[in-house]
Amino acid sequence: MGGLIIIGIVFMVIGMIVQWRLKSKFTEYSQVGLMNGMSGAEIASQMLRDNGIYDVRITQVEGMLTDHYNPADKTVNLSADVYHGRSVSAAAVAAHECGHAVQHKVAYAPLKMRSALVPVVQVCSNILNFFNMAMMFIGGFIFYNQGLVSTTILTVLVAANLGVTLFAMITLPVEFDASRRALAWVEQRGVVNRNEYGMAKDALQWAALTYVVAALGALANLLYYASLLLGRRSDD
Repeated sequence: MGGLIIIGIVFMVIGMIVQWRLKSKFTEYSQVGLMNGMSGAEIASQMLRDNGIYDVRITQVEGMLTDHYNPADKTVNLSADVYHGRSVSAAAVAAHECGHAVQHKVAYAPLKMRSALVPVVQVCSNILNFFNMAMMFIGGFIFYNQGLVSTTILTVLVAANLGVTLFAMITLPVEFDASRRALAWVEQRGVVNRNEYGMAKDALQWAALTYVVAALGALANLLYYASLLLGRRSDD
């Protein structure tokens, strides 16, 4: 179990650093007001209209960096700072979430795949959460038991990690493409000037990096469990 603990600690630290940097960037750029004075909600509404999208609602949600697009009920959900904000951060986030709405409209394949995997990844996450809780009480002996039970458990864990990893990997093109669409639109529409564009791009790149770290962490866990399973089978 030592390898798994090391993997967890390494990616936890990296994730914390990236999250800290992301929050600091968004805080910094939230102090930079847009020259055009538009709010995040206004920017979102304009981007949706420009893309011929009239059936998506823009709502306000609580929290910081809790912004998201929900394809199930077609809502662009913006945090208060983004919804009411008239800053570079607000513009970047609002346009990014609308980028997902555009993906939905054009049936962007990776978004469809990610949506289809949501039920699967929920089951896989529940399995991994149950296992992690069980490990707190029964310890790691199951990895050293040469019986069928241990091999079966490892097989289930590999399958669960595979589901989580696939979801994390498919999320990458979805997030990068949404940012690409957002940046192209804010530049073309003149929502931001040259300096503001650079800041918006920087903020979205740091946001995308959080998904990269999550995907790499999921892949590392998958490879770890797969190596354990292959080693167990080679001993049989």
